[in-house]
Amino acid sequence: MLQKINKALFVGSGPIRILYPGRVNSVTDTGIGSIGRIDHPEIHGNPVIKLHPHINDEILSYFRTGEAEHTDSEGYVRMIGKNTLMLMKAGKLFYHEEKIFGDEEPMEGLQIFIRPGKKDLQPSVTFLELDSLHSENAWRLLASPTSETTFQFSSQTWLYDMKLLKNSNVQLPALPKDNLTCILYVFKGQVQVNSDVILEKKEGIVIKGENIELASKAEEAELVLFVTDESAEFFAGGMYSGNQA
Repeated sequence: MLQKINKALFVGSGPIRILYPGRVNSVTDTGIGSIGRIDHPEIHGNPVIKLHPHINDEILSYFRTGEAEHTDSEGYVRMIGKNTLMLMKAGKLFYHEEKIFGDEEPMEGLQIFIRPGKKDLQPSVTFLELDSLHSENAWRLLASPTSETTFQFSSQTWLYDMKLLKNSNVQLPALPKDNLTCILYVFKGQVQVNSDVILEKKEGIVIKGENIELASKAEEAELVLFVTDESAEFFAGGMYSGNQA
């Protein structure tokens, strides 16, 4: 099964556009499995996103341009952006604030809201320093439920990224088990899925039980792949990741 996610599914009118992926095929759940919400911010200037709470959300900050100073209730103060990614596991209660530095280039990336495996887990914060900004023509596993990655989700969720260069073809990565659901998201550029679907920036496609081939033509594409086991346990009542229907 393939279901295209169009830009029209995004909500919000400011610099942060919000995607509830479940709205592509459901009126009862705004998420798909453990993938609750995907924000795509493009923030110019130096605003401050003031101290605010999260409850039962696991938030991966994946910024490709710009920087922000992160401060949180666990005592961390650190610059994030580009090669420095962050996973905040809010658990029962967590506060954070971001000071954006977007004068020279906008702060653009994804805030990825994953549903935890259980309710009210202990809060934690983890940072990841990437060896390179991009992984060219090869899928890079950034987060998983196991110790094979620095970022570990508490639910059965995996996250990959890749920069597909011009005139290149790839398939999906070898997934960790059968019967998983994938959401392919185009962060930048354009990609062709099989022979008949074109995805542009801020578009995606839900993939279940399909073998697909991805192709770039005249321009490169930056891709993010979300993978979830919809049959596994997760808590769908998180403050932002939870069901909003």
